Amino acid sequence: MAKKRYFAWSPLRSLMADAGAKIVSRDAVDHLIGWLQDKAVELTKRAAVLAKHSKRKKITKGDIDLAVKGY
Repeated sequence: MAKKRYFAWSPLRSLMADAGAKIVSRDAVDHLIGWLQDKAVELTKRAAVLAKHSKRKKITKGDIDLAVKGY
């Protein structure tokens, strides 16, 4: 069974084109989408730990910032 995609292909392809990648294979875009999703899940889990440590249920921008920095 294929992994569910949460990022849309077209906007990401447009972003890549804006960054200078005029010709990109579908496999390359799909691979980038998978990597972005994995990273988003990883950062969300880290941010949830930080929110829980602060006795909060809501994840804040600060939690995400700290998760990105590697707390």
